[in-house]
Amino acid sequence: MALEGGSLIINTRPVYMVEPVNRRQSGRATGASMSTEDQEAQEDELLALASIYGEDEFKRAESAQGGEIRVCLELPENFRICVKGNAAANNGNDSFEDTVCFLPPILLNFELPPDYPSNSAPVFTLSCKWLSTVQLSSLCCQLDTLWEENQGDVILFAWMQFLKEETLAFLNITSPYELTICTKGTFSQKYLFPTKTEQDSSKEELTKSSEVLDSRAIQDVDSFTGLIRDVLDFDQVQQKKCFDSKPYTCNICFCEKLGSECTCFKECQHVYCNTCLTGYFEIQIKDGQVHALNCPEPKCSSVASPAQVKQLVGDQLFSRYDRLLLQSSLDLMADVVYCPRPSCQTPVMQEPGGTMGICSSCRYAFCTLCKMTYHGVSPCKITAEKLIALRNEYLEADETMKRFLEKRYGKRVIQKAVEEMESKDWLEMNSKACPRCGTHIQKVDGCNKMTCTGCTQYFCWICMSSLSRVNPYSHFNDPGLGCFNQLFLALERDDDIWDAIDDI
Repeated sequence: MALEGGSLIINTRPVYMVEPVNRRQSGRATGASMSTEDQEAQEDELLALASIYGEDEFKRAESAQGGEIRVCLELPENFRICVKGNAAANNGNDSFEDTVCFLPPILLNFELPPDYPSNSAPVFTLSCKWLSTVQLSSLCCQLDTLWEENQGDVILFAWMQFLKEETLAFLNITSPYELTICTKGTFSQKYLFPTKTEQDSSKEELTKSSEVLDSRAIQDVDSFTGLIRDVLDFDQVQQKKCFDSKPYTCNICFCEKLGSECTCFKECQHVYCNTCLTGYFEIQIKDGQVHALNCPEPKCSSVASPAQVKQLVGDQLFSRYDRLLLQSSLDLMADVVYCPRPSCQTPVMQEPGGTMGICSSCRYAFCTLCKMTYHGVSPCKITAEKLIALRNEYLEADETMKRFLEKRYGKRVIQKAVEEMESKDWLEMNSKACPRCGTHIQKVDGCNKMTCTGCTQYFCWICMSSLSRVNPYSHFNDPGLGCFNQLFLALERDDDIWDAIDDI
């Protein structure tokens, strides 16, 4: 019995269970005794299942002839799951959609009667977090059919194969798979979240249909958020297991290692061994480049997550990384300034419209504009770093703003800031800006592989493109690039040195 599938409605009201019509009783028969043949068949089957499947798929019961089978389905590539629910009942989160590689398993709990497999079928229950009771009832019916076709033979392996390989096709489940969760009404095959009228009509349709709910089918979902959490957690755990068991080649050391010894960047899916990444990250963190913990692949912008960094570096370096990362985040907040005392540097929230900041740690009162001791209404003594910004602000201001700036900083300070324009022109003519941080670099001599003095980024002096930190010279060895064989282009010739070479 195939179902038009993929939507699930969870009901919090009692559902009246209807026993299947003309179903042969599969429970333990009164007075039945276990024959030697049945006992041997059961033991052989349970031992075979334990040898074929791991503990995460098959677990034998300790006190009875039974156990639990966990069936994890093989989903198609890019399988999407969409969960919909009642917004009022789910704190406003009424929809969720994501791509998953694995869904929580179907659980088959079973107990073998004394006269199995010669006469009786296993007693079982079927439960799942993402299948409705109607869908589970249909699977129970199909398991009964498989037993009837193979009565007298062991059946558990056949049941596992059916659930693992044919469940999606049997229930007509395709991507995207819609799961609708409501807090009222009965189970119904509805694509959209049903209104109250639709819920009542779906209950009537279900009662009249030939499909019945099986008492062995157990719906294992308690809430909207619980279902989402279970789906995402299981998918993440299973993907990690698959990654750990596969071999990968590190593009830094070119050694092949298992995924358990490697790290994968989530955005780009590039994989490197932990040994190489640990050394790379340690150098960057010691240099204070906490935003440079990116994928070593050239031109790749993927960045390692804090959790990945913590697994690769020691506690001391991670503490430094965490501190610098927090500081850089605070630097981007317009209303946060730092205590100007070198021994303090505590973040201070700036009062709206005010210019005074009071450090909560050392109680130092300072001007948030010039970072000097708070001077009230007196003009700020501007630092050299602020001159360029002041110049641009003054040149772009209207007359009212210009008078305000002159009153605040003084005309002589403004004139000095304007004179800085000449210095900027000189920099533009005699230097180039780092492609990463913008620091002006002047090339005096040496090859065309440059290192920024500000952020230590490697870059090409000819085309000003960033170079790989792993092998920066590969840029000049690539025939497809304009800088091929141009590593020493435009080097000044030292005649004395060349004359000495010619004499050798």
